[in-house]
Amino acid sequence: MSFKTSINPPVFFSSVILITLMVLLCAIVPTEASQFFKSVQGWFEAKAGWMYILGVAIFLIFIIFVMVSRFGDIKLGPEHAVPDYSYKSWIAMLFSAGMGIGLMFFGVAEPVMHFLAPPDASPESLQAAKDALKITFFHWGIHAWAIYSVVALSLAYFSYRHKLPLLPRSALYPLIGEKIYGPIGHAVDTFAVLGTMFGVATSLGFGVLQINSGLSYLIESLPNNVMVQVILIGIITLIATLSVFSGLDKGVKRLSELNLFLAVFLMLAVLLLGPTVVLLQSFVQNTGGYLSDIVTKTFNLYAYEQKDDWIGGWTLLYWGWWISWSPFVGTFIARVSRGRTIREFLIGVLFVPSAITFLWMTVFGNTAIDAIMNHGASYLSEAVSTDVSIALFKFFEHMPFSTLLSVIAVCLVVTFFVTSSDSGSLVIDNLTSGGDNDAPVWQRIFWALLQGVVASVLLLAGGLQALQTAAIASALPFLIIMLLMCLGLYIALKDDWLKINSVQSHNTSVQYVKANMTWQDRLDVLVSQPSRDDAQHFIDDVAEPALKEVRQTLIDKGLLADIVLRDERVRLVVGPDDPLSFVYGLRLRAYTVTGTTEDNMDSEDVYYRVEVFLEHGGQQYDVMGYTQEQITADIITQYERYLHYIHLSHAELVD
Repeated sequence: MSFKTSINPPVFFSSVILITLMVLLCAIVPTEASQFFKSVQGWFEAKAGWMYILGVAIFLIFIIFVMVSRFGDIKLGPEHAVPDYSYKSWIAMLFSAGMGIGLMFFGVAEPVMHFLAPPDASPESLQAAKDALKITFFHWGIHAWAIYSVVALSLAYFSYRHKLPLLPRSALYPLIGEKIYGPIGHAVDTFAVLGTMFGVATSLGFGVLQINSGLSYLIESLPNNVMVQVILIGIITLIATLSVFSGLDKGVKRLSELNLFLAVFLMLAVLLLGPTVVLLQSFVQNTGGYLSDIVTKTFNLYAYEQKDDWIGGWTLLYWGWWISWSPFVGTFIARVSRGRTIREFLIGVLFVPSAITFLWMTVFGNTAIDAIMNHGASYLSEAVSTDVSIALFKFFEHMPFSTLLSVIAVCLVVTFFVTSSDSGSLVIDNLTSGGDNDAPVWQRIFWALLQGVVASVLLLAGGLQALQTAAIASALPFLIIMLLMCLGLYIALKDDWLKINSVQSHNTSVQYVKANMTWQDRLDVLVSQPSRDDAQHFIDDVAEPALKEVRQTLIDKGLLADIVLRDERVRLVVGPDDPLSFVYGLRLRAYTVTGTTEDNMDSEDVYYRVEVFLEHGGQQYDVMGYTQEQITADIITQYERYLHYIHLSHAELVD
């Protein structure tokens, strides 16, 4: 029996070797490795912190520009493509992959930390309470999702629109062309694999600290130590491995929907059991404060106050973390977003998860701050200061049904981590298999198990902090790659819009052929409801001969042309069959229509249209009933529009 594989050897083997070397380094000399990577990270923050701030600002401005511009009308796929997932499933997967576990870990802790040690106010003051949520919103809001959006939009656009692999290297195609298939492309994809593996593995390692703390809080006899945490990693990895067998549509999708349901339930429970009216008021005011300060905070480096420790330990750290995670989250978001327009995609990615995050942070953060300020819950501030992993469960002590809420929270943390591990293995497998979405299941299992092994080894050796620091330190070089992605995406979108606009707006004044039919004949065609056999006979007897005639004429003139036949479709391809080629295709499409007469008002019939498809998708017009000469004329008209686009796109005026 043959062993089926689907790997890209330069990326697969180099990734495995580099991951092994990095884990050995962090496991054998964890203290020295952590100090080295911290010094590298510290140097980046001190000398290149302005690049992080400016780069993230550019990402946000660029993404909003694309969203509100004419480029937003372009689809992530052919014009006739429809979304692969419903809004509910899509948003659930975005939320689970991008932020879910972080909200569990920091939902209580970060607002309280900023309340206890604010950068611009007196500790534990009313102003500190206001600033705490604005800072938290800033770190977890649309800036983070703009970072993810740059990678996700680039990958989705070039994969679904230009038929390139769903890989980070494809985003550089407008800049380096076919060189993306060489060493440069391999290096970019390998870098993305390392970022994904280190990000997921360290999150898995640190996340089990919270799971262990929660279980020990609920079960006093259960110890809180490394061995229990390694066992928990093994259990989570096993569940993730089993989920891999279900695939994306069942495993990750269903778990993500479960995550969203449990998260909303937990949030609503805290909202209703806590100071509800105060929380709703705070949510509105927090959002307004965030929006009013967004420009100032976006570009704030504390250059005059010289608060390097604060900005380095918070904003720059977050920006580096989001950038290092962007290959993983961006690739996953792209994988589940085919068929949406760019504007729909960006609104969904930027604003919907951000809104959920803002409400979550308000509900948990403001409730915790209110407990400390007005109800003497000093134990909560002590828990946040000493052990962040236990803070959430200490927080529930302030509320009714604390045990039930803690149980739900533990379950939610586990399912979030299973989803992260499952989607992480799916992304890494995609990166190391050259973008093959149908790679053998064993490859995803391999990466899921490797994530667990990496997390366990480093947890035992004390090297998790070193690996996390290394992942964040790697953000600066990927920041440069992302800036190149923005440039390449803009070039491609500008050219794509030119193609769409030239095809839609350019019309010839030449009349190639007369109708050769009466208006009564044409009306008969328009009101008919052709069967599948009728439509297929039209393609075989009328359309295909017309396409062959044009192909032969083009060949006689020295041009490369071919006819591609598939089930229920036929295509004329002029050129080497790449995204710049001219494609005129005809395809059968079935529709249902409800009866229009009194006798058949409740009936539904299926009828077929023969619709025109160009390289960038369906044109929504039917040629059923055309003569062979009319089909030929339509091909020539579309070819003339194509040549007009090529002229506008590539020609230069010579004096």
